[in-house]
Amino acid sequence: MKVTIEIDCTPVEARTFLGLPDVSALNDHLVEEMQKRMEANMAALAPDELMKNWMAFGAGAQEQFRKLMTAATGSAGFGTKPSE
Repeated sequence: MKVTIEIDCTPVEARTFLGLPDVSALNDHLVEEMQKRMEANMAALAPDELMKNWMAFGAGAQEQFRKLMTAATGSAGFGTKPSE
């Protein structure tokens, strides 16, 4: 035997019926806080700000990367002269 019961109610009515707590105030607060943080961080995503951050590394980062690659290939035996 199969019985199907269909209940037409809103989510608020279902939570109330099941005795679940009303978390709408907490949800509103969290959404508001997330919006504030997103707006505060949007300035960092502007193209000119991104370029400033990326270019701040400059030649120093390129030189460090070159040294890293040189060390990696040197330790693997590539690019070194064999000892006699």
